[in-house]
Amino acid sequence: MKPSRFTEEQIIGILREQEAGAATADVCRKHGISSATFYKWKARYGGLEVSDAKRLKALEDENTKLKKLLAEAMLDNAMLKDVAAKNV
Repeated sequence: MKPSRFTEEQIIGILREQEAGAATADVCRKHGISSATFYKWKARYGGLEVSDAKRLKALEDENTKLKKLLAEAMLDNAMLKDVAAKNV
């Protein structure tokens, strides 16, 4: 997946502009994003503060690492079962 050009802080700032009364189309044009991207961001980051967004990002990174560790452990477990079955 392509990384975003915008940080979480910038995204929240863009959402705040629209909440302050600016038209969605104008905000999208100003920042060079599509309205679909804007509404996707609004669904994900709407109502969050910058600190909340940083915490969300940290939790997502931790979750990714844990999933990778679990997958590796399950693979090791499956290999050990195969070796044990061949030895019997």
